[in-house]
Amino acid sequence: MNIDARKLALVTGGSRGLGFETAKTLRARGFDLILVAKDSQRLVAARAALLSDEKSESIEAYAIDFENAEATVSALEAIAVTHPDITHLILAHGVMSEKMSKTLKTNDAEWNRVMSINFDSVFQIVNRLAPSLVEARNGRIVIFSACLGRMSGPGNAGGLAPYRISKAAVNALVRNLAHETGLGARGVLVDAMCPNHSRTDMGGPDAPRSAEEGAETAIWLATREFDKASDDFQKNTTGVFWEDRQIIPW
Repeated sequence: MNIDARKLALVTGGSRGLGFETAKTLRARGFDLILVAKDSQRLVAARAALLSDEKSESIEAYAIDFENAEATVSALEAIAVTHPDITHLILAHGVMSEKMSKTLKTNDAEWNRVMSINFDSVFQIVNRLAPSLVEARNGRIVIFSACLGRMSGPGNAGGLAPYRISKAAVNALVRNLAHETGLGARGVLVDAMCPNHSRTDMGGPDAPRSAEEGAETAIWLATREFDKASDDFQKNTTGVFWEDRQIIPW
């Protein structure tokens, strides 16, 4: 990526929590922004909080309810036409499933709610907006997943079925898309990351990490130096699952 070129990041979940913290840091590093969130009032407030200069056109905001597939696709197609120069997709939105939503106890409404927001919308965003990045051979796609979506490691004893399975699906999408786009050889990086338990509306006030700490790896992935010829895995690897800048098993 040409570091001197204009950088335009679309950040979902951009009105609060991990998305807002990611957007705030990218803004401080010179990025133009497209903020996407469901709550239009919070979105307006977030945009105002990030505007530190007179370049109001450099931060745009779109209220999209990802549970509504038809409205989501319509909005994304409009964004694709208006902003063919997006360079970064940072997908930080998501919802938790109900506490008792085990596979045999959840219902269709809860399953569909979580899957539509956590996974279907990720596909819809990538499907509509990533082609311009691939065509330009210049872009980064960073998707907030969750360690609970892993198929290995601790914390995989079941429960929270819609949430866990939606994040496992996100991980599969990331891996597949990264291979389809050449694992960085064609100028596009695709990565998943785990923010860990952070103090957000979803994570709650007693979570061990701040939202800033939770967003740090995503910001690094969006801005890191990449060189396929490097001997440093942090510079030569994409299409994997990251936690604290380290690669973790799927």
